Amino acid sequence: MRPASKTADQRLGQLVRAHFDEVWRALRRLGVTEAASDDASQEVFIVAARKLELIEPGGERQYLYGIAVRVAANARRARAARREDTDESALDREPSSLPSSEALLEEKQARLVLDQVLDALPQDLRTVFVLFEIEGFSLRELEQLLHIPLGTVSSRLRRAREAFHHAAQRIKRSRLAPGGAP
Repeated sequence: MRPASKTADQRLGQLVRAHFDEVWRALRRLGVTEAASDDASQEVFIVAARKLELIEPGGERQYLYGIAVRVAANARRARAARREDTDESALDREPSSLPSSEALLEEKQARLVLDQVLDALPQDLRTVFVLFEIEGFSLRELEQLLHIPLGTVSSRLRRAREAFHHAAQRIKRSRLAPGGAP
């Protein structure tokens, strides 16, 4: 039971402050476009606000990620239904107010490659891979979060790692080929 002095608004505020950035990042890695990530993140916390009394103290992160997985799936379906693909690279072509830095460029390129590799994974494998490898969930937590048997989680993770490796190698070869991206 929660202490009586802690209101629902305070608890929700704490959830947002503690988990917004990681929820936003997870949504991006789960296939939500950058343009839609802020709205999807807000949707996660709106759902959490409605179900706040169901969220066990100490289980907030897992509960939020469960919501994020479903919100990401809905966002992907909505994008596919609209059959429009946003040109996120148009924003990248805008001049930046930040000073140019080789380290920032390398980091950005690495993120783009990561996004390309993740986009190449089937969604069931991508979800397990992102939540385990990037977000740090355990296999047991994924079993509970995704409502699938532990053996299935392990199998998907193994297949996701293999697919990730193959996709990364393909992208690396295409970038090294004459005429490939730097």
